[in-house]
Amino acid sequence: MQMRKLGQSLEVSALGLGCMGMSFFYGPPRDTAEMTKLLRAAVDLGVTFFDTAEVYGPFTNEELVGAALAPVRDQVVIATKFGIRHGERGPSPFSGVDSRPEHIRRVTEASLKRLRTDCIDLLYQHRVDPEVPIEDVAGTVKDLIAEGKVKHFGLSEADAPTIRRAHAVQTVTALQSEYSLWTREPEVEIIPTLEELGIGFVPFSPLGKGFLTGKVDSSTSLAGDDLRRVLPRFSPDAMQANRVLVELPEGIAAERGATPAQIALAWVLAQKPGCVPIPGTTKLERLEENLAAVDIQLTSAELQRIEEGTARIHIQGARFPAQLQTKLGR
Repeated sequence: MQMRKLGQSLEVSALGLGCMGMSFFYGPPRDTAEMTKLLRAAVDLGVTFFDTAEVYGPFTNEELVGAALAPVRDQVVIATKFGIRHGERGPSPFSGVDSRPEHIRRVTEASLKRLRTDCIDLLYQHRVDPEVPIEDVAGTVKDLIAEGKVKHFGLSEADAPTIRRAHAVQTVTALQSEYSLWTREPEVEIIPTLEELGIGFVPFSPLGKGFLTGKVDSSTSLAGDDLRRVLPRFSPDAMQANRVLVELPEGIAAERGATPAQIALAWVLAQKPGCVPIPGTTKLERLEENLAAVDIQLTSAELQRIEEGTARIHIQGARFPAQLQTKLGR
């Protein structure tokens, strides 16, 4: 497995593993024993970077990751997140944001217990809280770092001014945002800011929540509790309109003897040396497929072909419904 560096000192596998879907978002939680096997298989395959959050479940994903990785804790980097209010193990996980210093401290202590560790490698603010100055958030995490409970500070879906303000108080090691062939907004201001400040970039949903694999289309029947059902981009009309985007990685994949998912991931990996995507999966064969993308080096001609093709495509549908954007500040 190739390694990459987030920020100045956090070395991780070039591809991480997003663990959310094992417990949350994409239908019912998966079998704990099977997911434990998958997490340990990921370690055997060279993955050292695992992403979770207290809100995934809520709580159950941290418990799964903590238990599964406890025997290999010294070999892996675990990232988790605070800052989204949620119901207690209920059907309404997103009720707003909360990054008050006392809340950060309380949930960090709880996350440490669920993760079965005495130190969180990378602690992200999950979403910016407009009611709490980012300086107070960064200062609280700085104190947690000084106390040995956290090693690195991260932000998720923050804008460039917020990143700068936080970084001035406590070094930001990584910024996590959605980024893929169909979500390229970070290229405008976020990625240049990260490069200027020496901050790593962790794209989530680099496969467009499954859409860029070519296996999800307007005829796909999503489970009743699959939250993609409420995302505007996953309406049948939007998926039909956006299908043309999938044809770009499909065409190159056919020529390279690869899969569309591998080409989509190779494209993300090619965008920035300090870029570490975290695709999620619940299947070993998909994990192996994704990890093989690390060895695919797209040529300049292929990258240009993708660039020219995407420039002609207007993506239909918002990332999130308006109500959820309001709750999460995005």
